[in-house]
Amino acid sequence: MERKVILITGTNSGFGWLTANSCAVAGHKVYATMRDTKGRNTDKAKALVQQANIEVLDVELTNGKSVTDAVAAILNKEGRIDVVVNNAGIYATGIAETFTEGDLDKVMDVNVNGLWRVIRAVLPPMRKQGEGLIINISSVAGRFAFPFQAVYDCTKFAVEGLTEGLHYEVRPLGVDVVMIQPGAFPTDIWGKTATGSDAAVIAAYGDLAKVPEQIGAGVGQMFEVLKPNPQLVADAIVELINTPNGKRPLRTVVDPATGNFSEIANRQVKEQYENFLTAFGMQAMLS
Repeated sequence: MERKVILITGTNSGFGWLTANSCAVAGHKVYATMRDTKGRNTDKAKALVQQANIEVLDVELTNGKSVTDAVAAILNKEGRIDVVVNNAGIYATGIAETFTEGDLDKVMDVNVNGLWRVIRAVLPPMRKQGEGLIINISSVAGRFAFPFQAVYDCTKFAVEGLTEGLHYEVRPLGVDVVMIQPGAFPTDIWGKTATGSDAAVIAAYGDLAKVPEQIGAGVGQMFEVLKPNPQLVADAIVELINTPNGKRPLRTVVDPATGNFSEIANRQVKEQYENFLTAFGMQAMLS
């Protein structure tokens, strides 16, 4: 197996943590990024660097210079970046109307703008190499918007749009841009939930204001019954890395609980999408 140089964001927990370790065990060189490595994430950073093949970089995705400096440091040391896994993100829930413009900006800046900053930084060297892989962590909530997580879902819809368009734009240049659509898994993201700050709105919703808490309880019960394993997402990422260039699917669903309806939607949309591109004379981009 060819050793890859891999950049992964959001490696202090969850999918990012598992993916960093899985890729390192597979023999790849991993640059694991997270913020605040000298503060709240000190222990996580120390634990990762004890693993063979892993180096930790302190990166703030909301700061463009922090992102470009990290990419430059990897290129200076390795001469290339083969794979990027855009995993970092913030979960948001609650009545959508309670989210002010500033609240929305905070979630978008990490989930969408941060991802885009990384992509913009790594595309030039990947194009120069004539080969590369960018894996964006989307969600089944990027295909369907669920009540009381509209703010989070709209960021994942944006990730879907960016990924799908880029998938076709840069594939002729040797760069694969694809996405993973995870369902709900018991990771630390549930403890980092953003909510709207305009609490004055809540009273106007009456009993509906209780629904987000009820949904959270239902998800917790689902975790207890089904016990979905987050390692499934890391395994799917490793499988995409090991798949030859040009052979990787645009979307990979990893959802033990509800994946069937997402996969059906993906198949149906793909068929109509390909018909659309063909009708506009872009069928060459499909192969």
